[in-house]
Amino acid sequence: MRILVLSDTHGDLNSAIRAVDSQPTAEIIVHCGDGADQAMYLKDNYRDKMIVAVRGNCDWCSPLPPTETLNVCGKRIFVTHGHLYGVKSGLYNVMSIAGDRKADILLFGHTHIPLCKYEDGLYMLNPGSCHGYMASYGYIDITPKGEIVTNTVALT
Repeated sequence: MRILVLSDTHGDLNSAIRAVDSQPTAEIIVHCGDGADQAMYLKDNYRDKMIVAVRGNCDWCSPLPPTETLNVCGKRIFVTHGHLYGVKSGLYNVMSIAGDRKADILLFGHTHIPLCKYEDGLYMLNPGSCHGYMASYGYIDITPKGEIVTNTVALT
């Protein structure tokens, strides 16, 4: 199972579409905030994929929730933008919340800096910002054996 992870598109619909089209085998697309309009476009135009999105600090008046928790292939995934947990100052708070929610995987954005990390039984992925010159995205593969592989990719 491949999960495509986007964040911080900030109105850059073209980059969001390019990222999605570059990963045709992804069955789930997760948008980690600051791109509610782009997430809604994806939901309306990629009906064969499950689209999950959360509200970021720049998604004013968005009806999206601030967090989501998914169960995929026996793994629990906690999704947030990250601003509510101070991710620009460190990961302790958001890791604690993910732990409280019994998450195997934490997905977040906000920093615009790609990150793949494994610590204390938690896989963490920040796809960076899928916007502009240094656009990036991430993906997660969950193998049939339940192994988790995370990666970030520069959008070319």
